Amino acid sequence: MAEISASTVKEVRERSGAGMMDCKNALVEASGDVEKALEIIQKKGLAKAVKKAGRVASEGLVHSYIHAGGRLGVLVEINCETDFVSRNTDFKQFCEETAMQIAAMNAQYVKKEEIPEAALAKQKEIFEAQLKEEGKPQQAWPKILEGKIAKWSQEICLNDQPSIIHEGKTVEQLRTDLVAKIGENINIRRFVRWELGEGIEKKKEDFSAEVAKMAGGEA
Repeated sequence: MAEISASTVKEVRERSGAGMMDCKNALVEASGDVEKALEIIQKKGLAKAVKKAGRVASEGLVHSYIHAGGRLGVLVEINCETDFVSRNTDFKQFCEETAMQIAAMNAQYVKKEEIPEAALAKQKEIFEAQLKEEGKPQQAWPKILEGKIAKWSQEICLNDQPSIIHEGKTVEQLRTDLVAKIGENINIRRFVRWELGEGIEKKKEDFSAEVAKMAGGEA
């Protein structure tokens, strides 16, 4: 068995965030190979995260993020199991990065299970109309639609979006990594995003149309 030096354990600890004993055990299992040890830690961490998924997370933070000189704002609620973890630096950083993700990528839902059936059906209609316009053969539609719906849901669901900060990771993967590192269940529960002036023009147009309708009726 390869001898595991303290410096190697320290390197794995700094790169993974795992405990000293977990790092040492992973290195022993990997015969001293740092990259293999990191892979072992990740796999074990993911397994632990799955086990924690059913545990109640009712503590946490409602985090706010304001961008572009007050023209864009986000509120996001992220839950953990204990008040202690809600004060953890890594947890707070995850809250901040998640809020920035929402601000930048304008997600509409946390996960695909939240997409209403009506919204899904409407989007399918739009894609079918596009395929018809493009002259795609109807027998090929089901496969094409499946791919289009999958891509669309990835774009509008926060958990499935690629992180704007951590290349090669989705928001859900970052959440799972944090669960494995901290040792508590963590959930992104809900969020809201406001952009200055959003919807005002439409309201003005609707009001003008209503006024015109009333004036015409009186005339």
